[in-house]
Amino acid sequence: MNNRFAFYLSFAFCLFIVSCSEAEKKPTEYNWPILTGFPKPQVPANNPMTIAKVNLGKQLFYDKNLSANQSQSCASCHVQKHAFAETLVTSKGSTGDIHRRNSPALVNIAYNKTLTWAHDGLTSIEQQILLPMFGEDPIELGITNNESKVLARFATSSYKQLFKQAFPDYEGNIITFDLISKALASFVRSLISLQSPFDQYAYANKDDAISESALRGMSLFFSEKLECHHCHGGFNFTQSTSHEKQLIDRRPFHNTGLYLVENKITGTFGYPEQDTGLDEISTLSQDNGRFRAPTLRNIEVSAPYMHDGSIATLSEVLDFYSAGGRNIIKGKYQGDGRLNKLKSPFIKGFVMTEQDKKDLIAFLETLTDEAFLSNPQHAKP
Repeated sequence: MNNRFAFYLSFAFCLFIVSCSEAEKKPTEYNWPILTGFPKPQVPANNPMTIAKVNLGKQLFYDKNLSANQSQSCASCHVQKHAFAETLVTSKGSTGDIHRRNSPALVNIAYNKTLTWAHDGLTSIEQQILLPMFGEDPIELGITNNESKVLARFATSSYKQLFKQAFPDYEGNIITFDLISKALASFVRSLISLQSPFDQYAYANKDDAISESALRGMSLFFSEKLECHHCHGGFNFTQSTSHEKQLIDRRPFHNTGLYLVENKITGTFGYPEQDTGLDEISTLSQDNGRFRAPTLRNIEVSAPYMHDGSIATLSEVLDFYSAGGRNIIKGKYQGDGRLNKLKSPFIKGFVMTEQDKKDLIAFLETLTDEAFLSNPQHAKP
């Protein structure tokens, strides 16, 4: 069995092998930059994709006028060369507030079923974008109580023209946050990354697109010994996937054994009170420490890792999974996460040689899409 065939089998080809002939395609105003045969993302009926909307969204994404004090834009925490993530451990808002979570990479977000690190009910990009705009704990863009002031900045002739092109039917030339969120969501949906060396190998049949070391790493990645693919499967390398051909509503979250900290008040053990994950939304104790597995596409450039940015390098990430969790022997978060009773059954540890680690990293590096990271269509206007 050759490597490519083995990959297809273990992948279960989570595209569901879409038969998408030109005759079957419906006309659309927006041409998705996706590979032939790939399913298109799902898009809300009240916010169809258009080039004009994407262009407006890009202008807004890079505009610091969107923050109350004009010090930050969306791009301040989502930097293109870092796969629209950032190098800070956790993000800092426009007023200096420190966020408790690492800024997630905006890679193929159009295919995500759920958004943010730990919210099973947040499935709309239009809705998610309101959180950094209006959130008060912590403050990010700081628009709350500054709505009129912020909107007034976009009442320029150039912006009015862009809004009119994007939303021809909007009434009275009045710019609203509803229109802003729809335009931003359209730009974020346009951030499609499917041109990595891995894609050339797997979908364009270019045998020399990735190295022998990467091929060995791919075999390890999709093996039952390591089980990486159970949480990072499918064409987007994450279980949290939705598209036009996927009928199953999957919203998986995982406890990886990152922490096992004692709560001094309750005497229970779990993730730090600062961020306990999905249980904050579900109120279910079994969801303590459960977070969404992010895509691994462009993972090489989006360090640091984990929901709180607490692991600095890919090498350390592999050591963490090899150990079956993390044992913190001293300090504020002391505890042996390997013993966390809520840990995913897929996080059970494995033996990894130095060559195995090199091969795995070589494979993960094949998911880096240089064209995406330097695409002028995504860059600051």
